[in-house]
Amino acid sequence: MGDEHRAAGELAGEAGLLLMELRAHTGTGRDRGDEGDRRSHRFLMERLADRFPADRIRSEEADRSLALDTDSGRVWIVDPLDGTREYSEDRHDWAVHVALAVDAEPRVGAVALPALGLVLGTADPPRPPAPASPPRLVVSRTRPPECVPFVAERLGAVTVPMGSAGAKIAAVIRGEAEVYVHAGGQYEWDSAAPVAVALAGGFHASRLDGSPLRYSQPDPWLPDLVVCHPSFTVAVLAALADWGDAGQPAGSAAPGDPNAG
Repeated sequence: MGDEHRAAGELAGEAGLLLMELRAHTGTGRDRGDEGDRRSHRFLMERLADRFPADRIRSEEADRSLALDTDSGRVWIVDPLDGTREYSEDRHDWAVHVALAVDAEPRVGAVALPALGLVLGTADPPRPPAPASPPRLVVSRTRPPECVPFVAERLGAVTVPMGSAGAKIAAVIRGEAEVYVHAGGQYEWDSAAPVAVALAGGFHASRLDGSPLRYSQPDPWLPDLVVCHPSFTVAVLAALADWGDAGQPAGSAAPGDPNAG
């Protein structure tokens, strides 16, 4: 899949440059974010359709309610602008996601962090660096999940608020954090690309109960996940299990919640 790995990185990077150019010529606010979503979506859909005409594509900016008939085969999963709010506010913690799921597994992925001038991809995935002590747990800056205080206490971790899901998973991959736990509701496009990169690099990524993350499902709703440095896998999953056993089920935000991340 050499061509697919290269394509994911190239297209995510090019969409990121398009978004940076737009940001340089527009004011802050919702209109900028909406226009960025539209332009990046159109660019990625056209380029993927041209390069891989036989493949299906699932994008955040397409019809969210459109169900896939089967999870087998190849499906590109795209988030043209992950972190629209952060992009609109001139922050750096937003991303572009391009992933390919094959028979429901995230095999190919690239995460562009345009404001940082970086693209992380499965063509050359970063390997886990030495973890920090105390460990750092990245959380949503607007809606951290209810399990975070419990997990942070169990790990002796410090919490680091951050924007988009892609930026948070990228922080783990880049060695800026050790753990990301989410239990507030997401869609496949929020995590497919960064999870593909994390898994390719040797990081742990799963549902909160440790089961595999499956993509290109009929319903794109994917409410929870954990991505962490491999040395914390056992401790994080044990903490989450204990949190559940204590009668604290992983809550899920309502489908369509723009703050889920």
